[in-house]
Amino acid sequence: MKWLETRVPPLVVLFAAGALAWLTPQLTLTLPGLDMAGLLIAALGVIVCGAGIAEFRRARTTVSPVDPSAASALVDTGIYRWTRNPMYLGMAMLLLGWTIILGNPAGLLAVPLFQIYLNTFQIRTEEFALRGLFGDAYIAYCARVRRWI
Repeated sequence: MKWLETRVPPLVVLFAAGALAWLTPQLTLTLPGLDMAGLLIAALGVIVCGAGIAEFRRARTTVSPVDPSAASALVDTGIYRWTRNPMYLGMAMLLLGWTIILGNPAGLLAVPLFQIYLNTFQIRTEEFALRGLFGDAYIAYCARVRRWI
């Protein structure tokens, strides 16, 4: 399945996972405040993702995940001090918020499936490219900062 590496943009994977959560058989769970909790988590996800994009823009490097070898800077400032993948973390939070708003516990399976897909077909490829581009500096960064949180 190596041919899948970086072929499907993470936003497409996010929308597919969101559709999966929506299309799973409904086991509707209604609790007071569930919609608000989901909305809050989704909003935090957008903020986390936006913070990652802002740091990449500040460093004048590409935000496109399609060609990780096009990175021109190793970004380890801002939110990248706490997570190596804030854009993907933000997407996962957005997806979690969406599944909570749906009130469908079965839909929650979309979140780990999204993370597994990204770890397997996107992040590992990116990390390999970044090790090649930035060498020991990237290895030291990985030792200091976790992949997700």
